[in-house]
Amino acid sequence: MKQNLIAGNWKMNGGLAANEALLHELQQGLARALDSKHAQVAVCVPAVYLSQMQQLVMGSGIDLGAQDVSTHEQGAYTGETSASMLKDFAVRYVIVGHSERRQNYGETDAQVALKAQRALSAGMTPIVCVGETLLEHESGQTEEVVKRQLAAVIHANGHCISEIVVAYEPVWAIGTGKTATPNQAQEVHAVLRAQLKAATPHAERVHILYGGSMNAANAAELLSQPDIDGGLIGGASLKPADFLCIIAAAAR
Repeated sequence: MKQNLIAGNWKMNGGLAANEALLHELQQGLARALDSKHAQVAVCVPAVYLSQMQQLVMGSGIDLGAQDVSTHEQGAYTGETSASMLKDFAVRYVIVGHSERRQNYGETDAQVALKAQRALSAGMTPIVCVGETLLEHESGQTEEVVKRQLAAVIHANGHCISEIVVAYEPVWAIGTGKTATPNQAQEVHAVLRAQLKAATPHAERVHILYGGSMNAANAAELLSQPDIDGGLIGGASLKPADFLCIIAAAAR
């Protein structure tokens, strides 16, 4: 039975002193809570802090993640960060296709699929985000949208699709305080699991995370669902007590 995965997405937050204090609290909390060893933990940080965080997470049991990766390997792409650059900092996970990237920067399904391919080629695990907007949710398009988004990644990476992580993040529940009910989340996760099963005989090894405002209060109920294998945590990952509570719920 695979362990649940709890990945913190710091978004554009952090500072040298604040990062060190946060990691110190997390490490102390994980050392006290033996059950937390039964869950995988990662923090996905802004690229400018990867060097610092590589040192801070060393030997802690916490894996390092990045928040994006370029579709290009090298060249005249000012401001971009390639997969090989991330690999230099011992990055294990890379978030691709986050709703903020899709909405604010116009990332397409094809670009997300290529970013996942770049990460896999460099030996890293892409956390592929899929999810519907409020309008799509209210018009009954949830299944159509998430299947289309995941299909692009499967098409580009079918031979190694069992090596990805999928994160379902209903856009209407990110940073809004709204959360899909456990049953709503499970329904979508089951759809994604069935799609993966059609693409690979190893679908059960794929973590499917819930990424819509999971917090200390709702984590246990969400994580009790059969196809929810962890969480992609935003704001709560910046609060050590809350993040540790979510990890503890995932370790049960």
